[in-house]
Amino acid sequence: MNKSASAWRTKSVPPITCRWSWPLIWATIVVTGLAVLIASFIGIFSSVFIVEFAPPKLQAVIEPVVKFLAAVPSVVYGLLGILVVVPFINDAFITESMRESVRYVVQLDGTSVLAAVLILTVMILPIMIAIIVDSLREVPVTWREGAIALGVNRWRAMTTVSLRAIRPAIVAATVLGVARALGEAVMLAMVAGAIGFAPNPFDGLLFFLEPNRPLAPTILDGEEGLSVEPFGETMYAFGFILLFSTAFFSFAGWVARASLSKSSISAR
Repeated sequence: MNKSASAWRTKSVPPITCRWSWPLIWATIVVTGLAVLIASFIGIFSSVFIVEFAPPKLQAVIEPVVKFLAAVPSVVYGLLGILVVVPFINDAFITESMRESVRYVVQLDGTSVLAAVLILTVMILPIMIAIIVDSLREVPVTWREGAIALGVNRWRAMTTVSLRAIRPAIVAATVLGVARALGEAVMLAMVAGAIGFAPNPFDGLLFFLEPNRPLAPTILDGEEGLSVEPFGETMYAFGFILLFSTAFFSFAGWVARASLSKSSISAR
């Protein structure tokens, strides 16, 4: 093979082009989706408890703590995850038989979907709770009192009147949670795993214990190679995927808020 053919081969088929990006995209979808779903469910009911059922003294403690947790840097959550959560998952959930069953495919060491989802949920939950709590406090008390006067209990009045009135705020909180989850890199680089592996939902419990590598930590780990021509284009493509995804969810949230605002607090 002559020199020009060798150079053409090296330039046209670089090793980095063999990178399969689907495991990275799938890991991003799984971790972000599960974390936002869990955080939305817990955030709504926690906000209802804080506003409607918690004693004033407990409210005075919980709300500052929630706002404090929302301001904690992601690297702190990553350290807690790698020092506490990952070893706990490795010791409590991963057995030797599980390790042997996937020994030739992937290594189970605690860095997993479960660790990433748990820590990411804790990260985005305070933001969502703070937004929903502030919105619930804006709902006129007379709306709930009117429902209670008709014989509805407090819980049903809160869920059917107050939560219905703040649906645009719930959508906004969810969109912010998705944006935070998609862009999180430092913490996920520490607890999710350092391998581009696509966890298989058909593996049962192993699905939550398998390592993964979302797009954001992949970009963080590959920042030193941005000057390398094929590798840099790949990282920029990953960044564009995250940017497009965030813009898409922001636009979808705006459309949803516009359609729900007719029956919200702003329409009164």
